[in-house]
Amino acid sequence: GDVYKRQVRKSIISMIKKTFKLALLQTRLAAQKSEILNHVKEAIGQAAKNGAQFLVLGETFNSFYVKDHLYKNAESLSDPADKKPTITLMSDLAKSHQIYIVAGTIPERAPDNRLFNTCFVFNPKGEIIASYRKTHLFDIDIPGKITYKESETFAPGEDITMFDTEFCKVGLGICYDLRFPDQAMIMARKGCQLLVYPGNFSMTTGGLHWELLNRARALDNQVYFAAAAAARYVEDTSVYQSWGHSMVVDPMGKVAASTEYNPCLLYTSPSPRDRQKSRMPSSA
Repeated sequence: GDVYKRQVRKSIISMIKKTFKLALLQTRLAAQKSEILNHVKEAIGQAAKNGAQFLVLGETFNSFYVKDHLYKNAESLSDPADKKPTITLMSDLAKSHQIYIVAGTIPERAPDNRLFNTCFVFNPKGEIIASYRKTHLFDIDIPGKITYKESETFAPGEDITMFDTEFCKVGLGICYDLRFPDQAMIMARKGCQLLVYPGNFSMTTGGLHWELLNRARALDNQVYFAAAAAARYVEDTSVYQSWGHSMVVDPMGKVAASTEYNPCLLYTSPSPRDRQKSRMPSSA
């Protein structure tokens, strides 16, 4: 009995501080980065108009997930403003709309010219308050179905990243990190009530594992789990095809909002009440 009580007490220490409106933006891709960013600007404006306070974009939302395009569209924090249009736009929009933006991921060029798959987070002042470089790279070979080696393009990150807001503490992961439960568990144990994982699962693994893993990580840790993808580029099937299906899962493992593969804005409102409902023994 005492062990059970301790586990329950431990599982409810961290809670959403107040209800807020969360938006996932599954935005369209294009061959030109400038065109993509025009779509993104429009989507962020619409989400802000609809009252969203915390926005999440998809993995590599500013580029096709193709090696040549990733190198071409890479940006560095040290670049002048006009040479890092994605970073500059995210900062400007966060500030002008007074919102948080978890800017999915973009190909980040480091000073040593290595490329990282990086998530930048902007606060309502337009400041970068967190960044996370994808740790677990998508190297996969399923005979007759898919072969992809992300390590041929990106270098792996090394750090776990969390940040605080007036709504809750947030932890970051990216796509393939979903398959490594310890990363999510560490962030939950350190007080994160919302885990955000931008991710473009493949057409082979998406239908099998995407929803399953999102719901598992939410329920494992009794946290909200937000996973945003880029919209699928159906115009050219030679381009990497994102599974899409952005979704938010609540602390009980229930899908609170989801979509399919077309461009879409998703909304939900994480609440302290939902966290209270999930009082059950947990290892998190």
